[in-house]
Amino acid sequence: MSTTDRPGTVTGTAQTGVRLLGVDLARGLAVLGMYAAHVGPDPASGGVLGFTMELTHGRSSALFAFLAGFSIILIVGRRTPKTGRSGRQAVVKVLVRAAILLALGTALTALGTDVEVILAYYGLFFLLALPLYRLRATTLAAIAAISAIVLPQLWFRVINADPRWFDTINRFDPLAWASGRGEPLDAPGGLVGLLFTGSYPALSWLPFVVAGMAVARLDLSARLIRRRVLTTGIALAVLGYAGSALALRLVPGTVPSTGILDAPWWSDLAPEQPGWRHQLVAVPHSETTLSVLANTGVAMVVSIACLIACDRFHTFRRITAPLIAAGSMSLTAYVFHIAVIAVIGFHTLPADSLPALLGLSAFVLLFAFCWSRLFRRGPLEWLLHRATLVAERVR
Repeated sequence: MSTTDRPGTVTGTAQTGVRLLGVDLARGLAVLGMYAAHVGPDPASGGVLGFTMELTHGRSSALFAFLAGFSIILIVGRRTPKTGRSGRQAVVKVLVRAAILLALGTALTALGTDVEVILAYYGLFFLLALPLYRLRATTLAAIAAISAIVLPQLWFRVINADPRWFDTINRFDPLAWASGRGEPLDAPGGLVGLLFTGSYPALSWLPFVVAGMAVARLDLSARLIRRRVLTTGIALAVLGYAGSALALRLVPGTVPSTGILDAPWWSDLAPEQPGWRHQLVAVPHSETTLSVLANTGVAMVVSIACLIACDRFHTFRRITAPLIAAGSMSLTAYVFHIAVIAVIGFHTLPADSLPALLGLSAFVLLFAFCWSRLFRRGPLEWLLHRATLVAERVR
């Protein structure tokens, strides 16, 4: 899940090394954002702190999914897909990673925490997006746009279908029982949850991954390309959030908000919208087209901003070195925080604990920074790398 061999080390050309550091920085922000969403103060408390916490909800996981697409392209070939033996080996590496993430995510879900563990979804994202790895950036972008429009509508129909067929699938789904959740409509570790009913259903989250693949395939060392991606990201965020705000204002029968923290066009504290009007919101995890567009735009803006900042400002790279290091070992950092939540026994999430958030974040940043000075990969990243060495046997 990391993008550099060692944080702070420039590999290949200078531009390539800096660019990868920027991606690790974005991934580090996504990980800390998930920390905030899970153990940080409750956004409902309001104020500046509540507003800041609300920013992390949903958008951090969307950034994580967007960067999953980036990771796929980094494995199978950036500007040009690998072919021949190296191409087959790259495909096997992605498949091995997907299988491990599915198993690890299912195991973490079985711990019984209130966290909807994203790793199993991440593995499924890898599997579903892999057939697209040979496509050009423009084709990937077109698929991402079409899927952002179509798939949420399909999800909305599926989720409102007769739930009995979910129950039937769960009875024969080993992932559902392995995760300890085999009840209808409650199998985030099973195929039903991974595809439809979980917090990151592949049916509506795949556009994030494909968009990440499209951006990763571009020549991001070119300033013009970066500006275009940044502009596109801003436009998508405005389209999603402003489009939702306008629709909710004009369409009769919607439930109005009383403040910014429960505005249905951006906050998951928003009141539920009745019936088909649900599709007018851009709330994180609402799985609507407007939500996908808005959060894809946010992910693009954050990623490009990280790339530009790491490229232009050496002092900035030094200051953010611990965060870059954490991003380079995001699997280790993510699994660690799930383990901490399980040990401490937070019974409701967010845990509404600023000391827990600050302490957990400080420990992970310090650990990642020190570890990266000594080793090329994080602990779990090293194990994942060793597992993928089986791909070298492919001829």
